Amino acid sequence: MCGIAGCFGVKDEKLINKMLDALVHRGPNDRGIHIGDNYVLGHTRLSIVDVATGRQPILTENGRKAIICNGEIYNFRKLRRNLPADYKFKTKSDSEVILHLYQEKGPACVKELDGMFAFALVDGDTFMLARDPIGIKPLYYGFHKGNIYFTSELGAMSLAGVDEVHEFPAGHYYTPDEGFVQYYKVPEIEDHILTDIGPTCDLIRETFIASVKKRLLADPEVPVGSFCSGGLDSSLVAAIAAAEIPNLHTFVVGMEDENGDLSDDVKAARIASKHMGSNHHELIFTEDDYYGALPIVIKKLESYDPSLVRCAVPCYLTCKLAADYVTVVLTGEGADELFTGYHYMKHFPMDKLNLEARRCIGNLHNINLQRADRMGMFFNLELRVPFLDVAMVDLSMKIPPELKIREHNGAKIEKWIFRKAFEDTGYLPDEILWRYKVQYTQGSGCEDLGERLSDQMDDDEYERIKAENPKATINSKEAAYYFKIFRGYHPQDSILGSIGIWTGFDFAEEREKVKGTVDGDLKHNIDEENEKKVAAA
Repeated sequence: MCGIAGCFGVKDEKLINKMLDALVHRGPNDRGIHIGDNYVLGHTRLSIVDVATGRQPILTENGRKAIICNGEIYNFRKLRRNLPADYKFKTKSDSEVILHLYQEKGPACVKELDGMFAFALVDGDTFMLARDPIGIKPLYYGFHKGNIYFTSELGAMSLAGVDEVHEFPAGHYYTPDEGFVQYYKVPEIEDHILTDIGPTCDLIRETFIASVKKRLLADPEVPVGSFCSGGLDSSLVAAIAAAEIPNLHTFVVGMEDENGDLSDDVKAARIASKHMGSNHHELIFTEDDYYGALPIVIKKLESYDPSLVRCAVPCYLTCKLAADYVTVVLTGEGADELFTGYHYMKHFPMDKLNLEARRCIGNLHNINLQRADRMGMFFNLELRVPFLDVAMVDLSMKIPPELKIREHNGAKIEKWIFRKAFEDTGYLPDEILWRYKVQYTQGSGCEDLGERLSDQMDDDEYERIKAENPKATINSKEAAYYFKIFRGYHPQDSILGSIGIWTGFDFAEEREKVKGTVDGDLKHNIDEENEKKVAAA
């Protein structure tokens, strides 16, 4: 995992070095820069695959083509085997495979990559930028005096002096000749296909186990662990990984109340970790720990959306714990989107449930995935998300909603078919496999801590902040409190202050408002949203 920064159209070495300075946390192990006639490519490296020789930028033998990449390509060995033997590899890196695959197939090579990535590739007088199908890895770009600048994080992007910052759309690549090309979109809903419970369970189990296993990719000296909150998603990921890695490190955080009672996640994670035999680690945090982390979380998260910030704090603390033991950690992100795991979805009409799931998947890059990337990379930690394997996403769109939310023991339960797929497999005890869904903040015991911040802001200050920032989405005093931290309230004092268009994203907050009935709010179309993004870019 890494940080990338660069420019095309100008040889701005000094600025790209400044941008790399802002990305050191994304790549503490190495730093490289390559300067061409009218471009600069910069890279900070967190060494995971080919620790010894895989430094970037990577150039072809004649030096006319070069690549910088943030991410992991899980099928890189297969791709390398299938390339003609006359390609001369300088490294054993997964990123170099992209470079030679491009030589063989051009920009369309991106369709063959199985992984999470954001990369920039230069080819003589032209170049390409690309981002993975779901948007697991971040990429931003902007223009200054007709030249394009790009990087992994908004903080670094703000140094480029661009008027506006754009998020590079997930599932797209860009070249000057073709413009933005969408090579992937969330599959259309075909939920009439997998209606038989038995075969569907078999397919889910086979696909998901393979997805977890491929994400154990790392050099032998690079330790891999897993979050384990005691909920279904992370616990099952950990259990599958633990079957492959003896004494797998697992991690959970939570609070202790005034009576000495531990939060639900801590108690459930103990049961799950004992069952799978992992080397389990806990961090019991206090209110002071929570509030003390807030300024760091908000600035590194690069958002002030309350629902995102609240969940980012326990994520931050879990990453802080995990970073003491591992470099790579698996997470359960994406399960709720694929298998309709959010409580509000239980109120949806069944014929609209998969439409909502598809919408959620298409927006993950702006919410949960942004949180996972920023919190992990702050601690030099790579987070991997098995649920968001494209094969899992494709599979989820073929499963009818009646198998996703279904009655169990007298009540509706979310992700029913996914739970059923791992029943009687021995991976998890039933009390964890069928544990009721709780939010990250609820399970860790800090659900109401964010809301208390509203008491620290009076009505006059709240209205003033909203009036002075009309483009910002500030719907509560809690959001205003976070906004003050995000901007330093004085733009000139904040590295993020020069970013004009980043005003937060309220998707997560919006969806939690759904109460029982759903009508026109479902008139969202991912294809239209993608077209608007490309047009805006």
